[in-house]
Amino acid sequence: MRTVSAKLKHIGTSLSSSSRPYSLTPLASSHGKPRNPPSPTLLNEFVNFCYQRDLPKAMNAIAAMERHGIYADSITYSELIKCCLARNAVEQGKLVHKHVFSNGYQPKTFLINILISMYVKFKLLDEAQALFDQMPERNVVSWTTMISAYANAKLSDKALEFFVLMLREGVLPNMFTFSSVLRACNGLFNVRQLHCGMIKLGLESDVFVRSALIDVYSKLDELKDAICVFNEMETKDLVVWNSIIGGLAQNNDGDEALDQFKRMKRAGFTADQATLTSVLRACTGLALLEVGRQVHVHVLKFDVDLILNNALLDMYCKSGSLEDAKSVFERMVHKDVISWSTMIAGLAQNGFSQEALKLFDLMKASGIKPNYITILGVLFACSHAGLVDDGLYYFRSMKRLYGIDPGREHYGCIIDLLGRAGKVDEAVRLVQEMECEPDAVTWRTLLGACRVHHNVDLAIYAGKQVLKLDPEDAGTYVLLSNIYANCQRWEDVSEIRRQMREKGITKEPGCSWIEVNKQIHAFIVGDTAHPKINEINRRLNQLIHKLMGIGYVPDTNFVLQDLEGEQRDDSLWYHSEKLAIVFGLMSLSSGSVIRIRKNLRICGDCHTFAKLVAKMECRVIVIRDPIRYHHFQNGVCSCGDYW
Repeated sequence: MRTVSAKLKHIGTSLSSSSRPYSLTPLASSHGKPRNPPSPTLLNEFVNFCYQRDLPKAMNAIAAMERHGIYADSITYSELIKCCLARNAVEQGKLVHKHVFSNGYQPKTFLINILISMYVKFKLLDEAQALFDQMPERNVVSWTTMISAYANAKLSDKALEFFVLMLREGVLPNMFTFSSVLRACNGLFNVRQLHCGMIKLGLESDVFVRSALIDVYSKLDELKDAICVFNEMETKDLVVWNSIIGGLAQNNDGDEALDQFKRMKRAGFTADQATLTSVLRACTGLALLEVGRQVHVHVLKFDVDLILNNALLDMYCKSGSLEDAKSVFERMVHKDVISWSTMIAGLAQNGFSQEALKLFDLMKASGIKPNYITILGVLFACSHAGLVDDGLYYFRSMKRLYGIDPGREHYGCIIDLLGRAGKVDEAVRLVQEMECEPDAVTWRTLLGACRVHHNVDLAIYAGKQVLKLDPEDAGTYVLLSNIYANCQRWEDVSEIRRQMREKGITKEPGCSWIEVNKQIHAFIVGDTAHPKINEINRRLNQLIHKLMGIGYVPDTNFVLQDLEGEQRDDSLWYHSEKLAIVFGLMSLSSGSVIRIRKNLRICGDCHTFAKLVAKMECRVIVIRDPIRYHHFQNGVCSCGDYW
């Protein structure tokens, strides 16, 4: 292990000269002799009180035992400490600590470890370390308890520092040590060194170690390593399956997460709450409503599980199925701030802003205190409904009423709100007043407002700020190019295109996905790959001509400005969402909702197209783009054309 220790020397900060050394004078090791002969009756009563969890009588007995110099065995004291923990009796726990060290008595390492663990569970890390420092002998349990405590407290440097000191003292880590110290790793280099150490000690096949490795590789977005660790296991248990499924879902690899879930089921394992929570997250990321509904059947076995119900609620909201979301929310016996916040944000993102604000009032009336995310949902609702006065009120009062400091996201919502309402100058002032530095998202929000309200100079300035912070943002290059083209500043257009060529930046093609019969069909603008593309194009052309007969005119403001005449119309005709809508009309029964997910924000022309198709075909169409959800029905959209 010297090699591992040497390679881990960089971890954490070195102990400074003012730090407490780890070779302090230990407590007296000689056992104090009782001043009076032991009283079997007193000792037996104390033991009974401990096992009966009678804390007051046990504490009274301790005082009498201390006067007589009587001590019980370590197991009995451990039962008493469990009782203190169960009742959160911190002071009584400290008295037990004082008692077992009274009159020169030296408890065994086993009992000291339990006392350290008690302080850790009481979140008294200073007391835990003070006791740890005084131990005459520290074993792997002592070190692992402290490492785990610091890892759980997010004191990563301290946890890694203790791991190095443990190695220097010649104490070999076990599977629990590695599981704990891995949680403290924020860098890939540290993880790889620990991984090598596990292999040298022959612990790499342990299920806890493997699970922790998968978790930390997933956290660092190293999915190949996580999958490699998983695949190397000859036998797998539910913990390891949950780790890999959760890691994949967390890193937005929903397809692979669902594939692993299927493999787990085929291997004979039954999903638990952790499995289903991760699978629902995968369904949420992919907007797979039908798969999510199948998972819902499994969730019913754990009907009162709050975390699962919150995940289910989130999945329905983000799949655009508000009816299902409302049903889940209303049936929830217990609701926490996450439940309320999820439903408020879901209503806001789906275009039901007034309902979101009414739900916020109900939340406050129920006694649940809003958090950072709740207020974000409320401001989003105001922003996407043009409720300027309401939005400004909630924004200006969030600190005073709820003790929440506005963050970038809150500022972004209000900048968006002001920009949409045409109050661009006020939006600019708010950017200048931000307590935190505006990021690319903030400037992008302002850029969008300037484009809508034709504030060219400010749009150009905002666009340049975006590119300073995010030089690879293709959308901003294209938007600036179009703004210059509209102003007939062709030299600037050429310069933007030259920069894009030199940096290898290309505009991300629009892509739309639709689920039909549990299969995902993807379309890109001008698609030729889909097996039914010829029929889709024929049906699309027929549909567009029918719409033109009732007044539809393609809006060419939403295509590249260097396209001419019919080219511009043709470019619009074959946008990915139009192709997906037509495929939905062809493939889904007349009563089915057409649900589409899109990678780019829906353009104004496609928005108009979807409204008219929904009315003409008597269908409900739901389109989810990166910003929000649009529910089209009877010729209107839930956004009220305010997006």
